[in-house]
Amino acid sequence: MFFNRIAPLGATLALALAAAPAFAQDSGPVDWTGPYVGGSFGYNFQKSDGAEHLRFDTNADGSYNDTVTTITGANAFSPGTCGGAARGPTPASGCDDDKDAIGWMGHVGYDMQFGGIVAGVVAEAGKAYISDSVTEYSTTPAFYTMTRRIDWNGNLRARLGYTTPSGIMPYITGGLAYAKVKNSFSTSNGANSFTSVNAKEDAWGWTMGGGLEAKVSDNFSIGARYLWTRYNVDDYRVDVGAGTAPATNPFLITPSGGTSMNRGDKFDTQSVMVTTSFRF
Repeated sequence: MFFNRIAPLGATLALALAAAPAFAQDSGPVDWTGPYVGGSFGYNFQKSDGAEHLRFDTNADGSYNDTVTTITGANAFSPGTCGGAARGPTPASGCDDDKDAIGWMGHVGYDMQFGGIVAGVVAEAGKAYISDSVTEYSTTPAFYTMTRRIDWNGNLRARLGYTTPSGIMPYITGGLAYAKVKNSFSTSNGANSFTSVNAKEDAWGWTMGGGLEAKVSDNFSIGARYLWTRYNVDDYRVDVGAGTAPATNPFLITPSGGTSMNRGDKFDTQSVMVTTSFRF
């Protein structure tokens, strides 16, 4: 699986390394200074999040560190969790993995060269097409699944690299990241009422990584880059009400008479993309 993710990167690097020396012989010293525009295409993926849980606020204090209990005081969510979307009301029903997917971005940037050092800034925006779910199971039995998807994402990064005489530049990069996140909720509990709050979130965070770029002509470069990104997402919640549930319902026998739930506030993604740029 990981080889399939990085195969486009390896192919691009091989092409860049093969083309750059010929360009250097034809064009003389390579100069990276100037603006550029371009795009990238590749794969977005996530690490395993099997340790993530839904979190509960039963006393309306805004802290999601409470335990939902039955009328006898037992943990109502003792069956456990899964790091994906439930297939049924119990853990034995299985759990679907999170969705990793292709993505694309457009970018605009500017580089300045100081001898062999190249420093610059680049802004990107595009689509990621990934989704991330987490499920908690209750003793009812029932499942409760929260899912978040990236509608679109962008970043503003600094870059620092070193260019060889042949026009091959390895670099490191990092900066500010943003994503518009869409949240959704599903459950097999048909008794209580469930109200989503802040289903669309502005998720800010940071990104870092590195890559390799090579000039294949005076005005054209190709490359590949890897980014690890963390978004902070903590506004979405689901408020649980009575619905048709009895007064002994675990969501209702709480200090506040109801329960709110959310999930972890970190959304981590990774991407490997090939890049092309037209340089002015």
